[in-house]
Amino acid sequence: MTEAAVLPAADTFAANRAVGGIALSVQATDSVSRCARIHEHGSLRARFPGARKGELEAVIVNTAGGIAGGDRFGFDMSVGENASLVVSTAAAEKVYRTLGPEAVISVTLDVAAGASLGWLPQGTILFDRARMRRTIDVTLAPDARLILAEALVLGRTAMDEVVAEGSLFDRWRVRRDGRLVFAEGLRLDGAIARKLAETAVARGAVAVATVLIVPGDDTHVEAIRALEALRGEVGVSAWNGIAVVRLVATDGAALRHDLMMILVALRGTALPRLWLN
Repeated sequence: MTEAAVLPAADTFAANRAVGGIALSVQATDSVSRCARIHEHGSLRARFPGARKGELEAVIVNTAGGIAGGDRFGFDMSVGENASLVVSTAAAEKVYRTLGPEAVISVTLDVAAGASLGWLPQGTILFDRARMRRTIDVTLAPDARLILAEALVLGRTAMDEVVAEGSLFDRWRVRRDGRLVFAEGLRLDGAIARKLAETAVARGAVAVATVLIVPGDDTHVEAIRALEALRGEVGVSAWNGIAVVRLVATDGAALRHDLMMILVALRGTALPRLWLN
């Protein structure tokens, strides 16, 4: 009998989990943002498809083909003084059903003086009985700029999938000049579909997104409220130098349509090309 055949079930499960990370540092030289340092391990890769210019575009690729229970991924992005970085993903990430541990994702973003960061992944799709825990921690210099957008779709709505049960914990913390300026947490567990069906929760909608803009003010609010032909529900407000946009839609396609319109309006420029595929 081989050694692998006698491993305890828990050890066999742990040995087959995906672990990956990306640590990326960006610096500005002669008004051009360049990758200064990058470390990749496990199943995560970063690619830079655009020509050298003021804003560096990074695309995250997960060669594992999705996220399963027990997987652990970490992202550490640092944008140096006066540099500009926009981060997207090759496609929407998928979090699959698990009967065991939750998947864990950790995102750490650091934006220096005069720098800007657009964290714009193409969303996350949760399958029925998926379990995911994500933390996003952001540190901003006083004059740094940030647009952070995250979308969640519960089930592939085009295939009439329903996320009846599962677990989701999503925690955001944003500090500016060392002071906590934004903190929130989202927890959905147990009978998720039943909870989302409640009028005070989502009224049956299964696709949600949040966009955070720092610095943000009433000009951002007016820009979003001026948009027409939105397919879902959108709310926006600004306070204490930040602005937040909330999106709710009945399916992933409607959410993506609205989110793309909003991000273009906020950025004043086109989205990364993979968003348009």
